[in-house]
Amino acid sequence: MSNELEAFLEYITVTRALSARTVEAYRSDLMQIEASAKRSLIDMDSMLVLKQLSDIENKRTLNRKLSAVNAFFDFCHRSHFIHDFTKFKLAKLPRSLPKFLSFEVISRSLEQIDRSTWLGQRDYALILFLYATGLRISECLALRREDIEGVWLHVRHGKGEKERLIPVAEEALQVLQAYLDVIPFENDAVWLNYQGKPLSRISAFKITRKYLGVSPHVLRHSYATALIIGGADLRVVQELLGHASLLTTQIYTHIQKQNLKETVQACHPMAADRQ
Repeated sequence: MSNELEAFLEYITVTRALSARTVEAYRSDLMQIEASAKRSLIDMDSMLVLKQLSDIENKRTLNRKLSAVNAFFDFCHRSHFIHDFTKFKLAKLPRSLPKFLSFEVISRSLEQIDRSTWLGQRDYALILFLYATGLRISECLALRREDIEGVWLHVRHGKGEKERLIPVAEEALQVLQAYLDVIPFENDAVWLNYQGKPLSRISAFKITRKYLGVSPHVLRHSYATALIIGGADLRVVQELLGHASLLTTQIYTHIQKQNLKETVQACHPMAADRQ
């Protein structure tokens, strides 16, 4: 690993306080490029960098690596390791709506869960809680009992270590408390596995996949979609989701427009669907 790359990783870890998962992704992507070229990244010109990435067909993967490279060279420029640099343009991606589930679909799926066991209570509470809060799965699994403050949820381990408060629906709180009351282990962590240890991301994925056929992140999209369709202000949704930029939240406006179009088509007497 080059000295400049080591300094960059220390910067995003300490100064920017990015999550360990994000730092590891940067480290892995940038070290792969250095290993492929057999030289330090700071010694490469633009053409050589692009050559190392030329075999990547998945545009999202390519963009992730290009973003890492841009962040690295931007850091080097501001740290006076280099005089100037040309920012790499990211590949254009087809705009697609995030997948989401309606509350009716989620409710029907919850009926499949056998709640006669504490693990069943956990699965039921986890799915409902994710939908009721819109948490990232990493945020959800990091919750401690002390983070639940009445009807408020204190998210202490958000992306970039940013904290926020989220109001939680009474039904979700009741289901959560019912689960907490029957846990046969002593542990401050909210979500536990069958051994009484903190639940892993893989286990959480298996739970939502088993009952809903989707990843936990789809429940986050479902939460945001329900708010937008219900008329919530975009900036409020941004705050609730913990998005650093409003641009990230704006993808949900396409869902709102789609919903408006479907409403007109279904209800207006001049709409083609009613003729």
